Amino acid sequence: MGGDVSPDAAVLGRLLRGRRSIRDFEPRAVPPALLRELLDEARHAPSWSNTQPYRLGIATGPLRDRLARELPRRYDEARRLQRAGALTRLRAVLTRRGLPDFDFDPRTQYPPELLAARRRCGFGLYARLGIAREDRAARERQMRRNYEFFGAPCAVFVFVHAALGPYAALDAGFFLQSLALAAHARGLGSCVQGALALFAGPLKREFAVPEGWKLLCGVALGWPSADPVNGYDPGRADVDALLLPASA
Repeated sequence: MGGDVSPDAAVLGRLLRGRRSIRDFEPRAVPPALLRELLDEARHAPSWSNTQPYRLGIATGPLRDRLARELPRRYDEARRLQRAGALTRLRAVLTRRGLPDFDFDPRTQYPPELLAARRRCGFGLYARLGIAREDRAARERQMRRNYEFFGAPCAVFVFVHAALGPYAALDAGFFLQSLALAAHARGLGSCVQGALALFAGPLKREFAVPEGWKLLCGVALGWPSADPVNGYDPGRADVDALLLPASA
C-alpha cells in the first residue's frame, strides 16, 4: 500500500475486518445511555435524499422477554403446521392461524450462482457448532435460537417505508452496517437477522408502527459470550471475484 495510512483508516480497517455476526450473548444488559450512543452514531449513515426511510423498534427488559417467548412459540407453531396433514394446513390457510405473517418473506430461494456460497457458509457454521449435516433436530434448535435473539438482551427491529421500495432497504442497510461497526468498536456484538421478519404481527402489537411501514429485519445486540461460535468467519470473496469484466 502506497503512502502512510492514517490512524483513522487503520482503525476503520480493523473494525471492518474484525466484525462478526454474533450468535451467542451474555445476559447482561446494554446500558440505555450506551445504546443511545450507538444509535446516535448510526443515524449519520447516508440515505436517499436524506429521508432516513427506516424506523426502529427497540426491545429490552420485559418487552424483550415477551417477544423472546412469543416469537419462538410462533416458530414452533409454524413448524408443526409444516409437518401436519393436508386438512390441518388447509384450515390454517383459511384461518391464518399459525402461519407466518411477514411483510417481506425472508425464506429466499437462492439462485444457482449464489447457492454454493450460501451452503458453504451454513455448513461451516454448523460445523463450528458441532452440528452434523444429518442432525435435523439440532439444526432446527439452532434456527429457533434466532427467535430468542441468541440470548441477546436487546433486539432492534427495523421497519422501512414501503413507498421507496428497494431503496428504503438499501438505506436501512447503510444504517445497519453503521450500527454494527459502532457496536463492535465498543466491544459489543450484533447479528442482523432476516429470520426475525417472518412474524410481523407480534411486533406490530408491541410497537406503534405507522401505516405504510414494513418489517424488514431484526438485530440481536449485546455483549458477545465466550462461545466458540462467535469466532466463526465464513470469509469473503476476493475483490477480483466481485468485479464485472468490461464488455468486449
